Amino acid sequence: MLKGISPLLNPELLSTLYRMEQGDEIVLANATFPGESFNKNVIRADGVEIHHLLEAILPLIELDQYTGSPLIMMDTNTGDKIDPNIELRYRRSIQITNPDIKEIGKIERFSFFERTTKAYAVVITGETEKYGNIIIKKGMTPI
Repeated sequence: MLKGISPLLNPELLSTLYRMEQGDEIVLANATFPGESFNKNVIRADGVEIHHLLEAILPLIELDQYTGSPLIMMDTNTGDKIDPNIELRYRRSIQITNPDIKEIGKIERFSFFERTTKAYAVVITGETEKYGNIIIKKGMTPI
């Protein structure tokens, strides 16, 4: 085990975060997300909720400063409702290391799926909340 790194980050996920470059995206997806249908690089984090993974991942990477939003959630379909506490939980976890991030972007469900096909990796988590999926866009690590 490495000192200062969350035990929630398994070796495969930690290696993936290390290999990602500026502009690469990683999808943190709920337990029912069809990750294998959209991306060949799927990592399992069963039993781990996304807000805990955000707290483990975000101290290790920079978020993209040159994009509208480096964090993007899947928006609801017309007529569906989402628990507003999901985004609130995510925002609290994000602001631990990124206090300037006030908004989390949202994109339509099928646009989210399309973006997943281009992501560096998809992490299937233990998150059970419907629409609890989020994309993280990695920025430039300062030297």
